[in-house]
Amino acid sequence: MNDARINLLKSYIEEEPNDPFNYYALACEYLNSNAAAALQLFEQLLDKHPDYLASYYQAAQLQAEFEQEDKAIETYAKGIEVAQAQNNLKTLNELKTAKQNLEFEM
Repeated sequence: MNDARINLLKSYIEEEPNDPFNYYALACEYLNSNAAAALQLFEQLLDKHPDYLASYYQAAQLQAEFEQEDKAIETYAKGIEVAQAQNNLKTLNELKTAKQNLEFEM
């Protein structure tokens, strides 16, 4: 974990609390060192910025890792809706594939 980078990202959040990228970047920084903190940030991001498409895949992946498969399916489904509304075909396909794979594993 890079403490200096984490502190920098936290300061960005303090300076610009309405910028979803700052939360996303901090959550990604936590992915390898503190998955629970990353999940909390991704879920917070989904609540505050539901149109920030990049967060859906990461949040659902972590939810599945924490054995919250039903919640992950819901997160993928919501992300699919957002991707369709934004006409983002690449992310739409990624979310659909990930959702189908998780459903198959269940």
